[in-house]
Amino acid sequence: MTAGTPAATVTGIGLFTPLGRRPGEVFAALTAGLGGIGAPPEGHAAHGWLEAAGIAPALAATEVLPPKETRWVDRFVLLALAASADALADAGIRVGQDVAADRCAVVLGTGGGGLETFEQQSHRRLARGRPAVSPYLLPGMLFNMAAARVAIAHGIRGYSAAPVTACAAGAQAIAEGLRLIRGGEADVVVCGGSESPLHPTIAAAFTNSRALASGWGDPGIASRPFDGSRNGFVLGEGCGVLVLERAEHASARGVTGYADVTGWGASTDAHHPTMPRPDGEGAADAMRGALRSAGIAPRDIGYVNAHGTGTKLGDSAEAAALRAVFGADGPPVSSTKGATGHLLGASGAVEAAFCVLALAAGVLPPTRNLDRPDPAHGLDHVRGAARRGRPQAVLSNSFAFGGHNLSLVFGPPSTGTTSPGSDA
Repeated sequence: MTAGTPAATVTGIGLFTPLGRRPGEVFAALTAGLGGIGAPPEGHAAHGWLEAAGIAPALAATEVLPPKETRWVDRFVLLALAASADALADAGIRVGQDVAADRCAVVLGTGGGGLETFEQQSHRRLARGRPAVSPYLLPGMLFNMAAARVAIAHGIRGYSAAPVTACAAGAQAIAEGLRLIRGGEADVVVCGGSESPLHPTIAAAFTNSRALASGWGDPGIASRPFDGSRNGFVLGEGCGVLVLERAEHASARGVTGYADVTGWGASTDAHHPTMPRPDGEGAADAMRGALRSAGIAPRDIGYVNAHGTGTKLGDSAEAAALRAVFGADGPPVSSTKGATGHLLGASGAVEAAFCVLALAAGVLPPTRNLDRPDPAHGLDHVRGAARRGRPQAVLSNSFAFGGHNLSLVFGPPSTGTTSPGSDA
């Protein structure tokens, strides 16, 4: 980051994850080595379709929308509404009072959008014909509706967008937020990702592609990033939202922040629709770009939150990329997907929040279920227990089907050392 470039400080966090909802409680569970993965219970749409899943807490539509507006609104939109409201409250921001409505932006990504709602309406059409399809289908499930509904709920009148880059979408939304603040286009950006993929068709597709962890008996040990016995990822749902604020704007409000977003890097593998480059070069390019954007060297990174899904090829490719960027004596690495599962388009935003909380608390979360690290990876894994330490910079990786790679760098806040909220 060059001198005079506006700093983007995280002043609010909203989470909806398999570990819970309140950021402080979620991070405490994460650093204690607890997990949020289990078998979908009877009555859940994914019961019998998934051996293991990361299921977020229940959320009634009426909690986030007026009763007349709750018809056929997909869960990914509801999660985004809840997490965004929590994040804005954590930041102490009321749009139109604490920030001008046209100086506030919203960027919320997703991988699949409202596919469950679309599937339900398709069944109605097949069973009863055209009249059975709800006129509320499109405003309830389109990919942009999380961003649109959040803008409507809070009167946000600035820039809005919805990145749809599969499992990199949440991280890309945060990168877009950083660009908006650095470019002087917004003072506040509500950004992140939301996903609700736990339904039969998506479960069947991932199962049939042999991408999911299987045969573990105990669902809680199925997600095993970087472990030598890993055999796939665990599908999860959730939402992560950060409020990014121009540091000078936050300071004028008398607000301190959790951390700054200091850099981002993106690349494309141009290799295969679903598989990463085995040499990890695309991922390495994204990490190098993020370091350049932040104006720091590899040695300055004190922790990496890896994409680390638990697939054989994906974890090995990322390990190769980390060695290429950081060398044999690289920083501590963990994948928090061992505790949450893979939240697809929400994963990058949720894991960015974990990085921000790690910086604020001085605690690096461990990789759950990492009993026997793959010896070929050669990484300094945080495992067994959390580590204490206050790195000056941390990096978060998100990689996606299609070869989309996104890396984010976070550093100490320009506005102070504590969060504005009471749940840090």
